[in-house]
Amino acid sequence: MPFPRTSGILLHPTSLPSLGGIGDLGPAAYAFVDFLASASQGLWQVLPLNPPGLGNSPYSAISAFAGNPLLISLERLSQRGWIAPERVVELRHSAGPVDFDFVSANKVPLLREAAQNFRARVSGAARARLEEFCERNRSWLEDFILYDALRRRFDALHWNHWPAEFARRDAGALERFRRQAADELAGARVIQFFFFEQWHALRRYCAERAVRLIGDIAIFVNLDSVEVWCNPDLFQLDENLEPVVVAGVPPDYFSETGQRWGNPLYRWDVMRERGYDWWIRRLRVAADTFDYIRLDHFRGFEQHWEIPAGEPTAMRGRWVDGPRDDFFLTVREALGGLPFFAEDLGYITPEVHALRERFGIPRMAVLQFGFQDAGAHTYLPHRCAEDVVIYTGTHDTDTAVGWWNTANETVRRHAYAYLGRCEDGMHWAMVRSAMASPASLCVVPMQDVLGLGSEARMNVPSLRDGNWRWRMGAEVMQAGLAAKLAALAEVCDRQPRGFVTGEADDFVA
Repeated sequence: MPFPRTSGILLHPTSLPSLGGIGDLGPAAYAFVDFLASASQGLWQVLPLNPPGLGNSPYSAISAFAGNPLLISLERLSQRGWIAPERVVELRHSAGPVDFDFVSANKVPLLREAAQNFRARVSGAARARLEEFCERNRSWLEDFILYDALRRRFDALHWNHWPAEFARRDAGALERFRRQAADELAGARVIQFFFFEQWHALRRYCAERAVRLIGDIAIFVNLDSVEVWCNPDLFQLDENLEPVVVAGVPPDYFSETGQRWGNPLYRWDVMRERGYDWWIRRLRVAADTFDYIRLDHFRGFEQHWEIPAGEPTAMRGRWVDGPRDDFFLTVREALGGLPFFAEDLGYITPEVHALRERFGIPRMAVLQFGFQDAGAHTYLPHRCAEDVVIYTGTHDTDTAVGWWNTANETVRRHAYAYLGRCEDGMHWAMVRSAMASPASLCVVPMQDVLGLGSEARMNVPSLRDGNWRWRMGAEVMQAGLAAKLAALAEVCDRQPRGFVTGEADDFVA
């Protein structure tokens, strides 16, 4: 799928300066879109929007379909009358990094209160809109709200440690629980409705300002997820419902012992027999949610690193074949196209490149990686064709300033030779170089636009705690900064073009 030449910013919504201790889909998100538009930036890339699990990671979600309730804006719910303004004011913990424990303990009860008010007052078109949402998303919604309620009932234990009748989905036990928890489940439906109403309202606002949204799809799912609970036959589990092998990558740039992610691995043979129906449903929802989609760990579709579940690190494992062409042929036929680009970083074989090229899927290039040895030069702008998405860094790397402050002598010498010495900082030299490249899409983390150091890093791979917490201040979205980006977009021919189609929607949350 060809991408128009444009540029934009990587910023997860949790990093927005919203009230309540976490970024959300409310006024701060709309202010950020206005900033992007004034800066002539036509892309906003986010991380996965699903409910996070282990370590608050959006890549370790408890559902591959549901939305993260913590991203719901209480301010928007208040404006529409679903919760009293004074209740929202109680949650004015706004500054500093995200405190997930605080946010969960204080925001979730207010969301439940808003959902209860909605159910008590809603009528007419708004009720019909809720019913239509529930029916359209029934294939994942009913399982998710049931799973989430059971997870709370059993103190967030992994589902395979629940009582056997629930772990093995005994129909009678599940039906009895549905009746007992009917009110809780009804409220959970409304909360998911709130999330998608607010997301699609924000997406419409983006489209009206020629800002396209890039989503991110993690290839693997969490063991602690509704998908594995509902479909254990699609994953490599033993008779006790424990993983036999788990996902990760061998030792690489990020870790000397590799990365042991711990996700259960797919039974691709079973998925193939079913026409990849689970994947097609997942990608269809993603295509309805975003304009472009980044496929995380693309190489796993060609070969993936299989680690015995008992191994404490990722050092001992083996490469195992993935679904390859058969998967993408089936998906392309089902979706009518492949609006993807590949996260193909790390150790990539010629076979992975060939798979990507056969289906015309653009690759990624990260400027930070380009200044090592000659083999790394494929990440530099002069080696980028149009079918590339270029970044200065990603959510997994240090910020440009942090990277530069810790770079070795060789890297610094190469960077100076390539980028020159920049009066406004090496991070701006990197931004200019990426923007001027032939790559169709250019994406810059907000931290690099702001010139922030390692304290603003979003994620350190293999670090279990302390990630995903960075938030920016409202004061950073300045007119001068927008003008600087806009001038770059103009001279690099990256100014966005309008693309809104269809009629405006009457969102109720």
